[in-house]
Amino acid sequence: DFRYVGPVGNRVSAVVGEPGNANVYYFGAASGGVFKSEDAGHTWRPVFDDQEAQSIGALAVAPSDPNVVWAGTGEAFIRSNVSIGNGVYRSTDGGESWSHMGLEASGRVGRIAIHPRDPDIVFVAAVGHLYGTLDEFADGPAQQRGLYRTTDAGETWTQVLSGGPNSGAIDIMMNPVNPRILFAATWQMRMWTWGRESGGPESGLWMSRDGGDSWTRLEGNGLPRGVMGKIGLGVSPDDPDRVYALIETSSNTAFEAFDDHEGTLWRSDDGGRSWRMVNADHALAQRPLYYTRMAVAPDDVDEVHFMSTAHTKSLDGGLTFSSIGGGDNHDMWIDPLLPDRMIVGNDQGVKISTNRGRNWYRPLLPIAQMYHVFTDTKVPYNLYGNRQDGASSGGPSNTLSGGTIPIGAFRSVGGCESGFAVPDTVTNDIVWSGCYEGILDRHQISTGISRTVSVWPDNPEGWAAGDVRYRFQWTFPVHISPHDNETVYAGSQHVHRTTDGGQSWQLISPDLTRNDTTRQQKSGGLTTEDVSPTYASVLFAITESPIVPGLIWTGSNDGLVQVTRDNGASWTDVTGNIPDLPEWGTVSNVEPSRFNPAVAYITVDFHQLGHNDPYVYRTDDYGASWHSIADDVPRSVFSYAHVIREDPTRAGMLYLGTENSVYVSFDDGERWLPLQGDLPHAPAYWLTVQSHFNDLVIGTYGRGFWILDDITAIQQMTDEVMASAVHLFEPRPAYRFMPREGANSQPGDPAAGQNPASGASINFYVSSPPEGRVRVEILTEDGDLVQQLPLRGVRAGLNRVMWNLRYPPSSTPRLRTPALGHSHRDVGQSGWRPPPDGGSVRP
Repeated sequence: DFRYVGPVGNRVSAVVGEPGNANVYYFGAASGGVFKSEDAGHTWRPVFDDQEAQSIGALAVAPSDPNVVWAGTGEAFIRSNVSIGNGVYRSTDGGESWSHMGLEASGRVGRIAIHPRDPDIVFVAAVGHLYGTLDEFADGPAQQRGLYRTTDAGETWTQVLSGGPNSGAIDIMMNPVNPRILFAATWQMRMWTWGRESGGPESGLWMSRDGGDSWTRLEGNGLPRGVMGKIGLGVSPDDPDRVYALIETSSNTAFEAFDDHEGTLWRSDDGGRSWRMVNADHALAQRPLYYTRMAVAPDDVDEVHFMSTAHTKSLDGGLTFSSIGGGDNHDMWIDPLLPDRMIVGNDQGVKISTNRGRNWYRPLLPIAQMYHVFTDTKVPYNLYGNRQDGASSGGPSNTLSGGTIPIGAFRSVGGCESGFAVPDTVTNDIVWSGCYEGILDRHQISTGISRTVSVWPDNPEGWAAGDVRYRFQWTFPVHISPHDNETVYAGSQHVHRTTDGGQSWQLISPDLTRNDTTRQQKSGGLTTEDVSPTYASVLFAITESPIVPGLIWTGSNDGLVQVTRDNGASWTDVTGNIPDLPEWGTVSNVEPSRFNPAVAYITVDFHQLGHNDPYVYRTDDYGASWHSIADDVPRSVFSYAHVIREDPTRAGMLYLGTENSVYVSFDDGERWLPLQGDLPHAPAYWLTVQSHFNDLVIGTYGRGFWILDDITAIQQMTDEVMASAVHLFEPRPAYRFMPREGANSQPGDPAAGQNPASGASINFYVSSPPEGRVRVEILTEDGDLVQQLPLRGVRAGLNRVMWNLRYPPSSTPRLRTPALGHSHRDVGQSGWRPPPDGGSVRP
């Protein structure tokens, strides 16, 4: 089984609770599934891990039946690294089990509204996947966009509102007194690898007075007259005639210049008949694509909470507001029956208050979005990676204290939330840790000191990609040469190299991208967001061959693959040799072979262009020709591949990470087998095999680091083994550790990692469940019996037993008081430890 290691994280996109029950809460992670708490938020457990979709956009509990819970998949708070969904799910047992209820092509769900008295009537605001398309993909995958209604608990759906072919529904609010009155918002939005465009004529505010059968677009009467973008809605349960609307407009002028069609917050006091702009402060929705959400207190028409970069609250109907604190907030639920009770979902997880926001409780959660994972060569080894909306993280695979890995075991290693954190495996004391805007730190573990060694000392934030000298992506590549740990590469549109610890950098390549300046312009639409996640024509991958020094591969986020065989003196664009490869994909990973310098593997991702098929290729001749090895990968909206990795011990054995699965191939990618096990279906962004322990380590974008301990049996699996009745695999080297005292985790802490089982890992295969007693025997070199390990529950297939590296416990009673002057060593009840070499195992 896989085991969760850490670190704690971060992004929650949907929250809800059971009305009137102070113990029950749910949250939906941005790409980590649904969690439930039944003790007022002190402990949480995942309840959605067996579902294909793990990105949650909306949650709702039926007011008339708290056992009915709906989850809409696909996050609607837009940034570059967001996952999509495959429709809506329904639970009738309080989240314990789920049924997929359709709307498979909805892409993202902004809000779910349930009738207050009939749990079978549900409205879903379907945003669509939002991705732009290229000519190669025609119109892209079909989308279910707009507002959908079911009257039979999801058995059938009807689209009751469409803003147009270029928009989806982003919000839906129901009058809690008269549920036939509804307000909805449509959003015209499109995004590509190189930018986003929010706003257009199809964005709008709508109202229905007949339960959603017909809709009227609300225009004039004080509402903005210009183009609108994203809209967030709120209706007061205390007075349903009070309606609020956060509206993205094109205004960036001073407050004095605003009129009734420019601003941020609008309010109606007469049920939507007339409106007035009550606040023009952009702090209420600072980045509209990423925020634009509010919650109105159930018992006070004037108390409104706004979710944005800060959590702010107004007590006078939006005229003024004050900050409550907490960064990057997305969703809020206030108990309609216990209004002092509330929960907020943000980029640090959740915060819960039971006294109307005077105090907050912030549990730590196991939902870190890790961009990559690397390991050092210490014993036990450590894991490193940068996590979205949190510090970089380095921590142990094994604390040697048994039990759990406490949350405090992971520490920052320089850099910041994005990019790579790559350890120097020669010194095991230096980590090269990246950040956005081209920031790069050289962190020393022994001292805790980080030194910024960025290639170019410039902050490009706010500038379009075409306006900066070096274009560094949000997760720009950092690579340490496998031949010289003092040689480090970093990628903008060029390859940069340092050999002196970052004191100086050498440019060793021309621009290795398409450098299409038409796709390096301002991004965002009505509200510009010119930051490195939207930079196009940048390098996304740099890797040097582990066999031949100076053989370096690159991949760009505009679809180019290039190679140099002379340490950067000359470069060859081999993209044109790749068959059936559309343009403008993101080359997310290049994996040179450890066995043949002419062999390399690549993954190319097109999902931000509206195409979700996997593109995985192999070359056997330095890129002169390529062969697709993705034909056998199962197709779904989550099929696009992030990373491919070659096994370090067996040629032709590959691992593949996609948006929701991990696969293994034993024949160089011709056939792929699932290797998911109990790993949650979060995006598998990065994979590595730790050579000392032979562990497969996964960096998930939504559930942190996971380890599949000891993959020796998988590496040694062959057709001959599968045809045998029983087969004992050659064990990996075992380590005997001295136990250490360590910090303890709170019982039931979901963020605590798991330590591995101690001792020697012994793996065997049986073709069918054996009859009678089964045991594994440990022998000395001379054939003398050391230990017998009786086994129960042996299943057909792979099985594992752990030996504690000892002889059997002594049967002689232990003296409580040793004899005076004794010189013998007290073995205790655990048994002698055998010498560290020799011995054998037999089934």
